[in-house]
Amino acid sequence: MAVGPDGLTDYQRKMNSQEKCNNFMRQFRDDESRELKKLTANQFMEVWSHYDADGNGYIEGSELDGFLKEFVSSVNANDTGPEGAASLPFGGMSVSDSMLAELKTCFLEAYDDNQDGKIEIRELAQLLPMEENFLLLFRFDNPLDSSVEFMKIWKAYDRDNSGYIEADELKNFLRDLLKEAKKDQDVSEDKLIEYTDTMLQVFDQNKDGKLQLSEMAKLLPVKENFLCRSVFKGASKLTKEDIERVFALYDRDNNGTIENEELNGFLKDLLELVKKDYDALDLQEFQDAIMRGCDFNKDGKINKKELTMILLALAKHGAEDEIQTGGVPANNPLAEIATIGMKALKLQKLRVRHFVNRTLGTNSTTTS
Repeated sequence: MAVGPDGLTDYQRKMNSQEKCNNFMRQFRDDESRELKKLTANQFMEVWSHYDADGNGYIEGSELDGFLKEFVSSVNANDTGPEGAASLPFGGMSVSDSMLAELKTCFLEAYDDNQDGKIEIRELAQLLPMEENFLLLFRFDNPLDSSVEFMKIWKAYDRDNSGYIEADELKNFLRDLLKEAKKDQDVSEDKLIEYTDTMLQVFDQNKDGKLQLSEMAKLLPVKENFLCRSVFKGASKLTKEDIERVFALYDRDNNGTIENEELNGFLKDLLELVKKDYDALDLQEFQDAIMRGCDFNKDGKINKKELTMILLALAKHGAEDEIQTGGVPANNPLAEIATIGMKALKLQKLRVRHFVNRTLGTNSTTTS
């Protein structure tokens, strides 16, 4: 049987190709060294999409088990049995349940930064070798300090005030981000387009070709949503120091009120407690509802007294039993205000849809 320049017969080459298909990670290892090769943006996207099988933005449960098994066993050039795999980590394909559990624990301790038991895309980016420029876009060593900073960036790049970061705006953001990280090097336009397309594939969950607020928040995360801390869930007594700390977090210019991007940032964090998937219109409707109930002096800002009332409402009812309404505690005044905002949003959308349908219906009747 003829042997090719690579020392393999056609049959061996075909078998190697089939084995790589059986183990998705194997195709990304060097044939000689068995080290992982540096992934391009598109290859990283392929890995993420393959293991995030349900497309929910996490590799978790059986997806994580599958990834870990294939990640370890891909060190072997093929799927040999236990005899041929004895010298490999975890015995190549012979990964027992106990070994998998141990591996999973070690892996999550090393890479699961927020300790939620699942892997987000930026956590996977720490594990896999990638192009340096593309790796910089995940900023996992430099998350934003607060949602106030996030809202300032959002407004700076949403140039047309559409309420979305569209492809060109995202490309401008990525260009500036890379320029800031690597001031001595320019990234080619083709690479920027590739990175933009890849980021949209990863973070544009509703596939409308642009990023809404909640999608951009995953690309550009903050260190933490301070309002998720246990003190605001009724686990301990809310102190004056807690309120001072929250107020200082959002009152960035120290003028005694939370306003403009500061207010947007605070309300974004508040909205995330009741709604995970949201856009700019949701935030505006939510702001209108909250301010109607909490802006006592009607100045369009939040002062320390008004913030105190909101945080007390949040903490007072945080420990109560939750009902099945998106995880919002029952009889929570803050949740009731938020619910009014969400209902107003739905009603508004229904009215618009009804108007459009009625208009289109009339037009189509006229034309016929």
